[in-house]
Amino acid sequence: MSDSLPLRDRYLALIDEIVATTLQGKISSVEQVYQMLFREITSGTGEVFELALSDRTHAIQKQVDEEKDELKKAKATRSLRAIKTIQGQWQRWQEQNKATEAITFAVTEITTASVGDRLAAFVRVTDPNQKHPLNLQQLQQLAKALQQFAQLDADLQQFSAGMTRGLAAWQRLQDNLLSWMYEQNQASLGFGGVPGERGPWASWAKQVNGELSQGLFRALAMEESAIEFAAQQRSVTFSDWVEMALILQYLQRGLVNWFDQQAYDIQAGPKLSISTFLTFAVIWSQLASGFGSIGAEFSNACSQIMLQILRTFAQRPYFPFYGGIFASFSGTYLRDALDYLDEPLRKVEGTQEKARILTLLGYSQRALGQYQRSIDFHLQALEIARSAGDRPCEIANLNHLSRTYVQEKNYAEAINYSQRALILSRQAGVSAAPAEQARTGEANALVNLGYSEVMQAQELEQIEPETYEAAINYLEQGLKLSDKLGDIQSKALCFSSLGIAYLVIEQPQTAIQYLENGFKTAQISGDLYLQGRNLASLAEAYYQLQNAEKAIYTGSLGMYLLEQIASREWRQVAGLLTIIQGQIGVEAFQSLLKQHRPKIVSVIGVDGYDYIPQLLEKYR
Repeated sequence: MSDSLPLRDRYLALIDEIVATTLQGKISSVEQVYQMLFREITSGTGEVFELALSDRTHAIQKQVDEEKDELKKAKATRSLRAIKTIQGQWQRWQEQNKATEAITFAVTEITTASVGDRLAAFVRVTDPNQKHPLNLQQLQQLAKALQQFAQLDADLQQFSAGMTRGLAAWQRLQDNLLSWMYEQNQASLGFGGVPGERGPWASWAKQVNGELSQGLFRALAMEESAIEFAAQQRSVTFSDWVEMALILQYLQRGLVNWFDQQAYDIQAGPKLSISTFLTFAVIWSQLASGFGSIGAEFSNACSQIMLQILRTFAQRPYFPFYGGIFASFSGTYLRDALDYLDEPLRKVEGTQEKARILTLLGYSQRALGQYQRSIDFHLQALEIARSAGDRPCEIANLNHLSRTYVQEKNYAEAINYSQRALILSRQAGVSAAPAEQARTGEANALVNLGYSEVMQAQELEQIEPETYEAAINYLEQGLKLSDKLGDIQSKALCFSSLGIAYLVIEQPQTAIQYLENGFKTAQISGDLYLQGRNLASLAEAYYQLQNAEKAIYTGSLGMYLLEQIASREWRQVAGLLTIIQGQIGVEAFQSLLKQHRPKIVSVIGVDGYDYIPQLLEKYR
């Protein structure tokens, strides 16, 4: 092709040449067509070629449709077949070129960045949220491309070496990604458990060679702080950090992919994906905090990865608008996990993803008893969700505000927000928002409205049965709707709320039925907070029925679970258990607790059972 022609004319001439050569019988395979395109099309000019190809296709199609002469029509038909071949190979060229262009772009970004910005550039170009994220093979090509600059720049050599080692480590790890589950007989699929040689971190530590990666995994296996670990690393190189970053990121993605495929198992699927996203986001946030004492570059890069993980998580269909976030969370290093996400999020502008993560933070703060902080998070999320047009998120925050105001005993505001959530969810159910998410919002709004009205009636000492009947009717509507939707999380909340409502109106036997269902459903959803709340309320119901044995069993379990997630509500249960102990005597109390030892151990283990008397002592 003549380089002197304008680009569009050059490409039209190329298309005509391929068509003519095909008609002459000189094209023996589609590979020849691809090679002609490969030689002649300049990278970055694909749109010009696409327009030229579109023009020729329309012109020849018109000729086929309108030509009356049989010979000319037959030639035009053969030309159209040749054009179809070009279209197929053009698509192939685009796919290949996308990868090449992505790698070229990544190399340019890293090599032209100033020394202090290179790590940030690396994290940007490897972001999985890009339109065309780099796959494993392309990252290997990127590592090789950076190697070409090694003689000119020692830092780039470190990036290349770290990538090569990190990708090789991941390829070893992925064959044994889940071996730790079978080592511990699937007793716990979470990231907690007994510190030491069992569990994921200890298993992975044995399979990586990098000093930084291995040290981090060992620290996490022993439930040591990732902040302290990072702060102690005084001689971290780009190579060490890049290797660790790739290993951690691929571990997280590998686990999420596996858990996502377990959708048929409601106990092992979404709740474990949620736990994985949050666990790794928290670890990156802790690393950011720890590396801050060494240098801003490593710290900022860790924060970037944390936000990338949260952005991916916020777009998942199972994002937990209504809770479940404590699933599989245990161990002291995750105790105040979500607090670590607060500060980095302050630096991010208002986005749909930010609104969703703030929703989750607000819910967690309510579970921890930080009610004003919870309200602040939900109000921020509400404003951003409204601006972003994220209707399910907007409804969720109205519902959460209602629930938090109940905890604050501000029942008028609780009713106000639940009514707004109900109106909006019913509007959304017939408009733009995804119908199922809107219906979930409606189910929660009905429950919150009924729950708020029951609590307000109790405070005002209203005794008229019809006052409670109307409120309980809302709760029953919510339960019916959540059951129809198959929404386990909302269903758990409905059962719990109905149980508490019947406790309030002094019908403990009916309350027990709902609360037991609430506990079982919360176990399936993986929400430790709701499990604890249901058990605590069961203890109250049994106490009303003067059944000390069952009150001690349910109360001890509920107290332990609430304390384990740092919820202040454990003290209320401890208070009730202390009253029972005072009424029946310490010896009788211990005897009744011991009777239920096997059942308690099956839920919280031997260590949990042994911790119960310590908690009661701590309460005193």
